[in-house]
Amino acid sequence: MKGLVLSGGYGTRLRPLTYSQQKQLIPVANKPVLFYAIQDMIDAGIKEIYVIVGPNKEQVMETVRGAKWDAKIDFIYQDEPRGLAHTIRIAKEKLKGDSFAMYLGDNILRGGIVKAVREFEKSKCEASVMLCPVPNPHEFGIATLNRKGEIVKVVEKPKLPPTNLAVIGIYLFRPAIFKAVEEIKPSWRNQLEITDAIQWLIDKGYKVKSAKVDGWWKDTGKPDDILHANRLVLDEIEAPVSGVMGGSISGRVKIEEGAHVDESSTIRGPAVIGKGAKVSCSYIGPYTSIGNGCEITNTEISDSVVMDGAKLENAGKIVESLIGKGAKVSANNAHPHGHKMILGDNSEVKL
Repeated sequence: MKGLVLSGGYGTRLRPLTYSQQKQLIPVANKPVLFYAIQDMIDAGIKEIYVIVGPNKEQVMETVRGAKWDAKIDFIYQDEPRGLAHTIRIAKEKLKGDSFAMYLGDNILRGGIVKAVREFEKSKCEASVMLCPVPNPHEFGIATLNRKGEIVKVVEKPKLPPTNLAVIGIYLFRPAIFKAVEEIKPSWRNQLEITDAIQWLIDKGYKVKSAKVDGWWKDTGKPDDILHANRLVLDEIEAPVSGVMGGSISGRVKIEEGAHVDESSTIRGPAVIGKGAKVSCSYIGPYTSIGNGCEITNTEISDSVVMDGAKLENAGKIVESLIGKGAKVSANNAHPHGHKMILGDNSEVKL
């Protein structure tokens, strides 16, 4: 089985961050979201993976190539976001008619896909689609099942959802899907919808099984989703210490190599302090990720994601915020009680 990971699109719901970086590279617990998808595939035994890239393709390629992977990873360029089924069309030559897993690169799934892959390989189904109950089914592709757990109908963002079982963006396919994506027509959004391709399989008599999410699943398409995913991942981190740890530390706090926390600082886990980061006279509250090379001075921050190279100095109290790479937040003769913000890369704010 091969792998297809999608890392294209414009990420408009995450602007201003996505003006300068690809949305799948935004970190959760100091790890790009895209890396969770790639590692899930490798854990499931997939050793040949293709990443669909679009805007910021060089950024994605450089980031992925800069990490060590126990798999062969290559890239396929999609000039415009034309739908998930379109990515299968353009990947056909690379996939060479083999079965494959397809994974949206902005998803994080607790527990991975090992079980789903094993069950699919044992089955005779032409496809397997991972599903998760959601409270807002009108915002997703929604599946209807028969008594055997097979999918009998899928519909994209229905006004009157027949069920609450969302198609979350992780799929397992055998070669009939290549015929399906060639046969379907663009939707009203001018997209080749993967739900239409799956429905084509069903209508032609192919069996499509469902695979339920056992733990949690998170689509990181919006700022609140990033923060929620950060909480979920930090809840399960281990807490090795390779940097210098001073001050008051409690809970599970991961302090990475070269990081320094001074004696006047307090950190309450779960939290992670990235490589080479410096924390001075500050309070780092629960569910906070401090990226590599950050400098946090005389600042209180909690429930936030601070990306690589950001500097917070005399910034008062910050909560539930996304701070972009290289951003700067400093005091400007004010006495803030609390701030909530989303800053793009290299931004500068005076409080």
